[in-house]
Amino acid sequence: MNHHWQNQFTPSQQDAKPRYKFIDLFAGIGGFHLALHNLGAQCVFASEINPYARKTYIANHSKISPQLFHENRFIGDIKDLNLSDVPEFDILCAGFPCQPFSQAGFKKGFHDSKDNRGNLFFDIIDILKHKQPPAFFLENVRHIKNHDDGKTFDTVRKLLEGLNYSFHYKMVKASDHGLPQHRPRIFMVGFKGEKTQDSNFKFPDPIPLKQTMSDIFGKPCNKAIGYTLRVGGRGSGILDRRNWDCYSVNGDIIRLTSKEGKKMMGLPDDFIFPVSETQAMKQLGNSVAVPAVQATAKNIIDYLNNKSDYNKS
Repeated sequence: MNHHWQNQFTPSQQDAKPRYKFIDLFAGIGGFHLALHNLGAQCVFASEINPYARKTYIANHSKISPQLFHENRFIGDIKDLNLSDVPEFDILCAGFPCQPFSQAGFKKGFHDSKDNRGNLFFDIIDILKHKQPPAFFLENVRHIKNHDDGKTFDTVRKLLEGLNYSFHYKMVKASDHGLPQHRPRIFMVGFKGEKTQDSNFKFPDPIPLKQTMSDIFGKPCNKAIGYTLRVGGRGSGILDRRNWDCYSVNGDIIRLTSKEGKKMMGLPDDFIFPVSETQAMKQLGNSVAVPAVQATAKNIIDYLNNKSDYNKS
């Protein structure tokens, strides 16, 4: 099936000067990068510490954003970042690490000391404080909302609003934006210089499914919408309550591969994984559903275009 929706917002003049610039933090394999690039925005800085994810990121994005790599603006550890090295930009994008907020993790939130994961959100705060871009777009697992009886999410909201940003959030499923995967995630969006209660920003409305798991496998499948791709727990068996990668396809038990996973995330057909299949599946489990991010990013850009106090030259 043609994945025509991936570029439904692509500007007609691909080589026109990008109107908006964004940075891609905790970038993974670059789902945010693809989504905003499709909207005509330019990635001017990115950060990803995992060496395997970096390999996949470079393999796929060096062809669409060569300047990012020529200028050595794709760094590893965000803890090594010198704030003055970050160029001017309009939108901060970050799918900041899920582990501290996930039910699958240790539920330690900001107190998680392993690899400083719990403290990484504060790097986002530092960049926003220093650069004061017009907008941010953050993504996390849905359980961030309930973590520590809501205190973690309240901390996130208060820190962002304390920097004079509005704060909007919504639980968005990949299946709300045409993909056959549940993948519920909390999207957080904010704009500089406005109060949340005074903001008119709206998240996009859901659209119908554009394909089912039968389309993904090319044969009749027992589920229309697939399980959420995850990082661990592969091969639990189709009857196991933890199963997420086994399906009944045309009467046979089939285990999902990165070929199907790529389609379920809305990645383009020419997206490649120069890593092992195990790493590819991990990377997909950590990634974002591109059409869901792209639809929200389009609303962010439209909102910035309409803001009377933000006239981009």
